[in-house]
Amino acid sequence: MTEETLKDPDAYIAELGARARAASRALTGAGTDAKNKALKAAAAALREDSARIAEVNEKDVAEAKAAGRPDSFVDRLRLDAERIEGIAQALEQIAELPDPVGRVLARFDRPNGLKIERVAVPIGVIGMIYESRPNVGADAGALCLKSGNAVILRGGSESRRSTQALVACIKRGLSEAGLPEDAVQMIDTPDRAAVAALLRATESIDLVIPRGGKGLVSLVRDQARVPTLLHLDGNCHTYIHEAADLEKAVPVVRNAKLRRTGVCGATESLVIDRSIAGEAIPKLMDALGDCEVRGDEAAVSADDRIKPASEEDWDTEYLDTVLSVKVLDGLEDALAWVSEHSSHHTDAIITEDEAAATRFLTEIDSAVVMHNASTQFSDGGEFGMGAEIGIATGKVHARGPVGLEQLTTFKYQVHGDGQTRP
Repeated sequence: MTEETLKDPDAYIAELGARARAASRALTGAGTDAKNKALKAAAAALREDSARIAEVNEKDVAEAKAAGRPDSFVDRLRLDAERIEGIAQALEQIAELPDPVGRVLARFDRPNGLKIERVAVPIGVIGMIYESRPNVGADAGALCLKSGNAVILRGGSESRRSTQALVACIKRGLSEAGLPEDAVQMIDTPDRAAVAALLRATESIDLVIPRGGKGLVSLVRDQARVPTLLHLDGNCHTYIHEAADLEKAVPVVRNAKLRRTGVCGATESLVIDRSIAGEAIPKLMDALGDCEVRGDEAAVSADDRIKPASEEDWDTEYLDTVLSVKVLDGLEDALAWVSEHSSHHTDAIITEDEAAATRFLTEIDSAVVMHNASTQFSDGGEFGMGAEIGIATGKVHARGPVGLEQLTTFKYQVHGDGQTRP
């Protein structure tokens, strides 16, 4: 399907969904060995096709540049040999993880002799909507496969060629393992009507997961009839407490901001205690290099390289080499400030005061909270999940990195011996 405009979006999605539903039933009965074989074969296909994937990706990158997309967008889109190898390794890591399907989550016996088990099962058919990062599609496909779910991918139109190439490799892996290729499909049209159809396909789709900016997530939240697992923007904070070790804090902040500016776990806002701001800010500015820093009056006074911030800056996910800085009067103010402005994705405190760290970790209501570590560790791979399908910022079903276990639900299996209810 490559037409620019769909004549009947609902029929198109219904067809994909029906094929996905049939594939999900086959995956439910597939053994762990077959799923692992598919993942390893897909990794081998990625390595075999690495040069071709990089070639088609370069066409996506060239079009993005020609369209005036920012450097951070282009970086998220790019697939070089190193990143393709990283995707292959992630698939192999997922293959080595325990199978989440069939886990007995609870077991209890009733006085009437019934034996009841709560058992992990796949969710079914998942719709994954994401923007410019084609590796998200590979991660989602692999995680859904291992957890027994079929998935329909809808990547950004800018990454269409790249997504096609990656999905083709995963399909080869499925075929080699004797599993249905329809377990991983993509919406192969840029027509946005297909997204709207996916969001209302309650008979075909069990869960939709959006991963992208505020615009995408808001669209899904407001229009979806299908249940959703939201991945909101990452306005992540790092708070440097008065008891911080600056020799430790400076490299952590540099990494949290600049390692990769386009990831959702990048620190976008820095909060500093006033008592150490005069010493800390110049050191931080030296370490941040060409990063544009926008601060409040106290921050600007501490270093003339800092530009005045606007009120909008405190709530902005830049995904670029831009950082906001707020100077505050201690832990209480910092807790209030971060609670107000955080998107509840990932927030960190840098301090040698264990009591202060405990309060921050306890009172900041974000999906991931950290002590003395870069916010860029907020990642399923770094958490030992092999990869992630997103960072869930809600509180229902899953929260934080969504890996294999979070892509399962459960059912009750009841074993009797002829009991009847009085």
